[in-house]
Amino acid sequence: MKGLIFAFLGGAFITLQGVANARISQDIGTWQTASITQLTGFLAALFVLIFAVKGQWQGLRKVRPLYLIGGTFGAIVVFSNVTAIHFIGVTLTVSAMLIAQLGMTFLIDRNGWFGVKKQKMRMPQLIGITMMLAGVMILGW
Repeated sequence: MKGLIFAFLGGAFITLQGVANARISQDIGTWQTASITQLTGFLAALFVLIFAVKGQWQGLRKVRPLYLIGGTFGAIVVFSNVTAIHFIGVTLTVSAMLIAQLGMTFLIDRNGWFGVKKQKMRMPQLIGITMMLAGVMILGW
């Protein structure tokens, strides 16, 4: 249950972030907005880390260097999200992003990338992804 609550919170906040960033970018530019978003996110996470969470930094040496560039992906997410909202609106942007996320998770699960246990995709999952794709096409039509 906790996982679903956090997933819904994450989905809601990524949408709120996208809309706010799209508005900010109209005034200062998209890469400037991405920079501010990453900075404020860093500061918020640092605040929580310092005051609310007992952090363990000893395991940092065990992390593969490739995985440490996750923040770079965040900057690309912000830029892409803001740009897409300007071109196609919030609803279609979020819908397309969900399809892209599902497609990427499908590849990660199927191939076991990033040390994730390989998962077989069965017909119900494929039907679900196909239905979502059809929904996005209908939204865009």
